[in-house]
Amino acid sequence: MLSKACVVGAYQGKLEQIASHNDIDLTVIVPPRWRDERGALPLERAHTRGYRLLVEPILFNGSYHFYFYPRLRRRLTALHPDILHIDEEPYNLATWHALRLAQRQGARTLFFSWQNIKRRYPWPFSAMESHVLRRADAAIFGSAGAREVWRAKGYRGRDAVIPQFGIDPNLFPMRAEDTRTEMGFSVGFVGRLVREKGVDVLLNALAELPEAVHLTVIGAGPERAALGQLAARLGISERVVFGPWLPSTEIPGRLRRLDALVLPSRTTPHWKEQFGRVLLEAMASGAPVVGADCGEISNVIGSAGLLFPEGDSAALAAALWQLIEDGDLRQRVSQNGRARVLAHFTQAQVAAETVSVYRRLAGAA
Repeated sequence: MLSKACVVGAYQGKLEQIASHNDIDLTVIVPPRWRDERGALPLERAHTRGYRLLVEPILFNGSYHFYFYPRLRRRLTALHPDILHIDEEPYNLATWHALRLAQRQGARTLFFSWQNIKRRYPWPFSAMESHVLRRADAAIFGSAGAREVWRAKGYRGRDAVIPQFGIDPNLFPMRAEDTRTEMGFSVGFVGRLVREKGVDVLLNALAELPEAVHLTVIGAGPERAALGQLAARLGISERVVFGPWLPSTEIPGRLRRLDALVLPSRTTPHWKEQFGRVLLEAMASGAPVVGADCGEISNVIGSAGLLFPEGDSAALAAALWQLIEDGDLRQRVSQNGRARVLAHFTQAQVAAETVSVYRRLAGAA
């Protein structure tokens, strides 16, 4: 498997689960770090049992479209895999490059995609995308919406709809009890600080709620300064704590201390929420979740949380007020969230479905 996402330690639990299947010999290639809006994310070695985790340098780190592994051919020649799982979008250089190298050695190939908006890309990305769609042996889509996009763009191969990563319930244990006290109500956001994540909507909602309600924002990104200025204009700076991006291993403890986790994503011309994994982390931890009806959020939450129209801060404030006032609702949402994760979104389930794709590919070969 080739995966820049697996520099994140929490994601590596899926790799251990894949490797636990007796017929799978797994090697995962990752870069030493990945750069995005949050800064440089170094490789976390959190779950590395049962498989080989190899580190390969990449060129153009931080560029989703241009980055690639310049020494990959040497690695693949030494490994000689039967299947190369390219954990990357089909229009990127890394995918096109890896697919060509793998197929020259006779390996079967598959790619992964979250892309749930039908977009046209300029050359050379359009040419690379076309090549990958024609030549890949299989695809895994993170949502039914992503599958529809790529079928409409001409992909005709084998496919499966499987989230990229699930949740290890042992890493996100259910909190012992409702954390709500007379001292206040703790709301949280965890994610990239970019416009499409809608943190400004959350700040506006907070301004409509009592002073005992406070917000913790964990993340980094280009909107950080603007969000701090907005909090000052709204007069809520003392009720908002902006914390830095944290290693994935520190997130579970933070989530268990929240009375509600909010994902207020908004649709833009080029993006809508592709999944919202932090919702699963919070649900597994027993923190009630509130999400905008953007992209896949409603499918992730199901009936185990509260939804509001994206961009509507008044509706978000009303949803949070429901949780503040109704202890029975908080408890019910908390329990339903944990149950939904266990039923549909564990790392073991995601790994087993992924292994099924591998087996079908091996059988076809």
